[in-house]
Amino acid sequence: QVQLAESGGGLVQAGGSLRLSCAASGGTVSIYGIGWFRQAPGKEREFIAAISWNGGTTYRADSVKGRFAISRDNAKNTVYLQMNSLKPEDTAVYYCARKRAAYLSGSTYSPDDYVYWGQGTQVTVSS
Repeated sequence: QVQLAESGGGLVQAGGSLRLSCAASGGTVSIYGIGWFRQAPGKEREFIAAISWNGGTTYRADSVKGRFAISRDNAKNTVYLQMNSLKPEDTAVYYCARKRAAYLSGSTYSPDDYVYWGQGTQVTVSS
């Protein structure tokens, strides 16, 4: 069974940057789309970004466009989320997840489109 492990979270000042990694084990994710979500206390899980199996297509939420970028290295079975110009409202637990399919579509924005989830990594942005 595929296991996903996020890393790279931490405490950063507003305006700073972090790069999150999502490493897969127990199976390949290279033929599946991967998404990033986040969840702040008392809020629903929110779609952040997704990438197709070959990196050819990416989606990002409006709230992070121009600041966050998603990429992948299939040779390393790893997906990345580069986060720049961080804001206090970006504070949340960030999760990566493997899609049911290789390509992105309208359902990509929904957590229901994902099969496997990591345990999450905390990102805290101080003002």
